[in-house]
Amino acid sequence: MIRKALICLISMSAVGSVVAQTKWDLPAAYPASNFHTENLSQFANDIDKASNGKLKITVHANASLFKANEIKRAVQGGQAPIGEVLLANFENENPLYGADGIPFLATSYADSKRLADVQKPYLEKLLATQGLKLLYTVAWPPQGIYVKKEISSVADMRGLKWRAYSPATGKIAELIGAQPVTIQAAELSQALATGVVESYMSSGSTGYDSKTYESIKYWYDTQAWLPKNAVLVNKKAFDALDASTQAAVMKAAADAEARGWKISEEKNDWYKKALTEKGMKIMTPSPKLIADLKQVGAIMLTDWQKKAGPDGEAMIAAFYKASSAAAKPAAKPAPKK
Repeated sequence: MIRKALICLISMSAVGSVVAQTKWDLPAAYPASNFHTENLSQFANDIDKASNGKLKITVHANASLFKANEIKRAVQGGQAPIGEVLLANFENENPLYGADGIPFLATSYADSKRLADVQKPYLEKLLATQGLKLLYTVAWPPQGIYVKKEISSVADMRGLKWRAYSPATGKIAELIGAQPVTIQAAELSQALATGVVESYMSSGSTGYDSKTYESIKYWYDTQAWLPKNAVLVNKKAFDALDASTQAAVMKAAADAEARGWKISEEKNDWYKKALTEKGMKIMTPSPKLIADLKQVGAIMLTDWQKKAGPDGEAMIAAFYKASSAAAKPAAKPAPKK
């Protein structure tokens, strides 16, 4: 009897552990080898360990579950409980999503992190109204121009078939007189190989992952902006977790954010070197090209602030204040008497 009772107790315990386990699918738009996706996999592993297996997350890379522009809606609608998105893709939905896609607003990792910090409360408030919770963000390396020919000014880019993957990159095409073609990251290699696009603006990471060097030989290191990926979770799905699992998710998210920003900055130079080794010429943009692009950025900032309204104005003011404070030299200690 005692033996039967023990067997029954063990069986009930096993059933309970199965019932208690939650499985989430996490759609992502970039290849498994991309540093963002590798960071996601580590994030999922950390949660698995910290929750003692109660929450299992499977990362679906390279837009294999949902296309890049479908992921946010899928998480919002509960088709996927969690997902990774490029924030700038959703600027048309709300301008606040596109702050980090404005050329020459934040061009360094330090400024990009400051912009992320001031943007965060606005994002959290906005996402909450859509049933979403922000877990973490990580910046891409600085954006440059991939192009089939040498260029020295914006005038040289007129008429080029230009990859537009976000409202911001579409607006750039409009302002420089290029022909915008909507192409997501997972489709980029084929689009380049078939001549559907012949130029685009992105990081060294995207150029390497998509093997752009097989079709394009010039990359102008303009360091124009650092867009961010964000990992979002469906609020109902998150609230359904027990308190200890929620804590595990938030701890893993904080670790993934710190790790992701560090890796992004470390890999920036690595990508440039790797592209060079593949035959791509890393070009220093001419002063005229930079001046032209900064003019484009100024126009886009003005337009963005008009669309974003008071929240946008407050966000940009807070960013400038933080950047100005960081730029001030540290006060020298008073001399000892």
